[in-house]
Amino acid sequence: MAYKFVDNYRERGARKKLVEHLASRGITDQRVLNAIGKVPRHFFFDETFWNQAYKDIAFPIGDGQTISQPYTVAYQSELLHITKGDKVLEIGTGSGYQTCILMELGAEVYTIERQESIYRHTIKVLPGMGYPANFFFGDGSMGIAAHAPYHKIIVTAGAPFVPEILLKQLKIGGILVIPVGNERSQTMVTVIRINETEFEKFELDTFRFVPLVGDQAW
Repeated sequence: MAYKFVDNYRERGARKKLVEHLASRGITDQRVLNAIGKVPRHFFFDETFWNQAYKDIAFPIGDGQTISQPYTVAYQSELLHITKGDKVLEIGTGSGYQTCILMELGAEVYTIERQESIYRHTIKVLPGMGYPANFFFGDGSMGIAAHAPYHKIIVTAGAPFVPEILLKQLKIGGILVIPVGNERSQTMVTVIRINETEFEKFELDTFRFVPLVGDQAW
């Protein structure tokens, strides 16, 4: 991944085209599009692969993980309906690109990663980019109960079911966005907490994520 934070007209132009592409695919939240247009995605790539940074594709980042496809990042971000000051739990820090988008939307982000090498890399890179999230190392499928409840929770890996422990960490009125299915294909699921015991669930489009691994997952 890149350490030379250079962002010139070429990269800014590529982001503008990416934003136009995402809008053509149905992303309508202008705040999400603005965030995509601001975060320099090429910073998450080795300079050898910078020409891949603004394509609408996922890309390997090591340890079997990928930086998510921009459309997927925008799609999940749009479902969260983030307002400034929202306390957001992100399960699966990964490259940190989604983290940056959440922070551009005004969220206070608590993000957890189980791969130690990725975690150690991200805690160095993101603050240097100006995104000092609250970083944690551990089993994301368990959430981070010590800092609950959260206005929003986003899971960036495919789960076999919606972990009940995450539902308990949502504020009333809060939103959980999580891909649920098998290891080959998942349905994006949105869960809204109605009150202490009731939740409303919506099933949306199909995606393919890396598996969510942990005590409450695979």
